Amino acid sequence: MTSSETRRQNAAGDAPVRLGHRQITTVMSGLVLGMFLGALDQTVVASALRTIADDLHGLTAQAWATTAYLITATLATPLYGKLSDIHGRRPVYLAAIGLFTAGSLLCGCATSIYELAAFRAVQGLGGGGLMSLAMTIVADITTPRERGRYQGYFMAVFGGASIVGPLAGGALADRESLLGIDGWRWIFLLNVPLAAVAAVAIVRVLRFPHRRVRHRLDYRGALALAVGIVPLLTVAEQGRTWGWGSLPALLMYVVGGLGLVAFVVVERRMGAAALLPPRLFRIRSFRLGVGLHFVVGIGMFGAMTTLPLYLQLVRGMSPMEAGLATLPTVAANLAVTLLVGRLIARTGRFKVHLVAGIGSFSAAMLVFATLRVDSPLWQAALGMALMGAGLGASMQTLTTLAQSEVPRTDMGAATASVNFFRSNGGTVGTAAFLSILFSTAGGRIAERLAEARHDPAYRRLLAQPDNAHALAGVLRPGGGVDLEDSAFLRSLDRGAALPFLEGYIASMRLVFLTGAAVALVAFLIAAWRVPNLTLSDE
Repeated sequence: MTSSETRRQNAAGDAPVRLGHRQITTVMSGLVLGMFLGALDQTVVASALRTIADDLHGLTAQAWATTAYLITATLATPLYGKLSDIHGRRPVYLAAIGLFTAGSLLCGCATSIYELAAFRAVQGLGGGGLMSLAMTIVADITTPRERGRYQGYFMAVFGGASIVGPLAGGALADRESLLGIDGWRWIFLLNVPLAAVAAVAIVRVLRFPHRRVRHRLDYRGALALAVGIVPLLTVAEQGRTWGWGSLPALLMYVVGGLGLVAFVVVERRMGAAALLPPRLFRIRSFRLGVGLHFVVGIGMFGAMTTLPLYLQLVRGMSPMEAGLATLPTVAANLAVTLLVGRLIARTGRFKVHLVAGIGSFSAAMLVFATLRVDSPLWQAALGMALMGAGLGASMQTLTTLAQSEVPRTDMGAATASVNFFRSNGGTVGTAAFLSILFSTAGGRIAERLAEARHDPAYRRLLAQPDNAHALAGVLRPGGGVDLEDSAFLRSLDRGAALPFLEGYIASMRLVFLTGAAVALVAFLIAAWRVPNLTLSDE
């Protein structure tokens, strides 16, 4: 940027840094690499976690590896917004990449599941900034009308990661060793060269003036938020194991509630220096944007957790095959994301795309709720296409809504808040959907087994040596089933497995109907409460 352009920016005060399309895409190249790093890591790890846990002899504790990352990433997100407002986007973004890289190296050296969880927490400290800072930087260098066009690229990055991740994770997890190192460890070690490329790109392309905002860091607010969020996220992940009404769960509810009350009190006292400034919630568009991010996040993450289980448990696909089967989601997401971004840039109107996107996502949940064991694959593909299109149209417009009326001095904190609420919605959705699925699946499978056993042909199937061996330890004397490990389905005769598959799909239909109800709430809010704004081109 020339000195004359810098002077114009400084004179303009809150005006955005006006870059041309070529300059913006150059900056975007660095941001996309950083975001791809974080998005790819999560999808790769998810597909290989069972193999990792087996190797580290910690299958029953594997959830902590996910929980630890989620907790630190969620807590770090609002801190990154504030730190970048104070110190500038580039140094803080580079610090996030550095923390993520250090955590990846440590994860590759883990010798137990608990070590892995601790090192994943370090990863999360960096990962919390990779997405929120990228979206903040785009808001810095574009006008509100242009913003959706460029933020759409980020949604495409997540779509690509959702395909590459399961394929790469499955391939590496299947390798016993590579160059003398356990195959799964390369999932984390490969982050190092990717992070180096992203850091070099950020140093080279992220060069525009930073208008320093003089904030105090809200350490008390961060501590209160940790006390409030950590217990609630922990019980969200572990509640199904502990029991939602157990003493540990109740203790977590109480501590988390007190922490959130303390956080609200601290934020009010901190005023302009607050971690999540209360004044932002007086802006209607921001309030609606973060609220809808939370609600849509529940449905989005819940569906994205349950759908792979349908493909792998019911359809019998491998992780790699399931990743390829989700191509309709990625293709629809990419096409609609880019189209909607261009339409918003041309017209400045976004509400119609937001409402249509959430409506499409709601329709996808209803399609998934009609799936059966013998449903053709095109039926699931239709639902995936509707889901991809819906998320492509809604996620970028929700961010645009939340940012549309926020002062530029608060853009870092506002964008971090968006990601904070979406992440929390995702945690709630994942925990709730999986809780519904696994708390009901056992009973439904037992019912269908009891019915099937009245058929002599089915009893003969169960008596076959291969089937009897596969079901050893699964069928309980009282008629119940042990579903802690689903590996038996791969060696079970399809006819003998039918009651299990029907039980799983019955519970999944309930999950998707719950998701449809959540999506419908978001649709009604978007249709009746979101103002029909025209975005500024300045």
